[in-house]
Amino acid sequence: MTSTRFLHTSDLQIGMDRHFLDDDAQARFNDARLRAITRLGEVAREQDCEFIVVAGDVFEKNSLSAQTTARALEALKQLPVPVYLLPGNHDPLVADSIFYRTTGIEGVHVLADSEPVQVSAGVELVGAPLLSRYATVDLVGQALAGLSPYDGVRIAVGHGQAHSRAAEATPDLIDLESVEQKLADGTIDYLALGDTHSAQPVGDSGRVWFSGAPETTDFHDLTPGVAGGEVNSGKVLVVEVGGGAVDVQEVEVGQWTFHALFAELTDTTDVDEFLARLSAYPDKARTVIKYALRGTLGLSDHRRLTQGLTRLAPAFAALYERERLMDLHLEPGEDEIEAMNLSGYTGAAVDELVERREEPAARDALNLLFRLSKEA
Repeated sequence: MTSTRFLHTSDLQIGMDRHFLDDDAQARFNDARLRAITRLGEVAREQDCEFIVVAGDVFEKNSLSAQTTARALEALKQLPVPVYLLPGNHDPLVADSIFYRTTGIEGVHVLADSEPVQVSAGVELVGAPLLSRYATVDLVGQALAGLSPYDGVRIAVGHGQAHSRAAEATPDLIDLESVEQKLADGTIDYLALGDTHSAQPVGDSGRVWFSGAPETTDFHDLTPGVAGGEVNSGKVLVVEVGGGAVDVQEVEVGQWTFHALFAELTDTTDVDEFLARLSAYPDKARTVIKYALRGTLGLSDHRRLTQGLTRLAPAFAALYERERLMDLHLEPGEDEIEAMNLSGYTGAAVDELVERREEPAARDALNLLFRLSKEA
């Protein structure tokens, strides 16, 4: 009975830029994405994988710098097992495709069409590459349409979605029901997918998986009641197929963390807990945090928060507000207002604003006057 073990990954997106990273952090982020290729090889060796499949979006785009392209190709060249690359929507196989640069590199293969490729005795790959930026048909379905059941192991490789996020289905959606029929009759044994950046199975067969991105690309939103986003990236899949069974194991390889946080702050305890939460991140140089805060703080607590954020920010790859979701107000307490010791016209204005402080405009004016007073 033919069997194989291989590594399934996708969405390396070499050359990706993130607008919230400064030049120093972006350079480290770029390097991590290149080093992810090396980590693929390390896992493949440790897990006795026969080959590596990258199910699309190896590169962020086809027009990368010469340095980034050269370093990526060199890393692929150094992999200890053969690697099979599928063109995705970010790096379609068009006239200027980087994939043409892989010609002649031993061990690096491009799934440029849907002809079955023999990896070893009794083991085949069938790719569904993107030949343009956008697909207009179900490329996986098209690749499998003319195939018959296979006695060995056949792995299909695709890039795209099986479920529509919009109200109406689009013609490029993968027909999951058809795929599961092909799995049931032995035409294929596993469908390796890319495009979704969180590792997860698709459908109920256990034989269709998104590998997720091996290095984080976007935020895992930890807001209570909203939690979502890129919830399971930084993984690769070790897949074993044989004897009519498929076993999929997730292996952690990612080094970066992107978190979206929310906190409600009303007093010193809340401020200290939020700052302690930030302080607890172990690898801040490879951690990006965006945060939304809600609540009302007095001057001393607001200053405590600001000083804490100012102290912590340089240690992170990025630490910044989610401006559109911020709802944090500075509102001095009665003792703080009394300490202003204002008299005359200004004092009268303060008294009136205090009486009307439930009105947003009056509260903002009082806060501004308070800040200006303290600065003076």
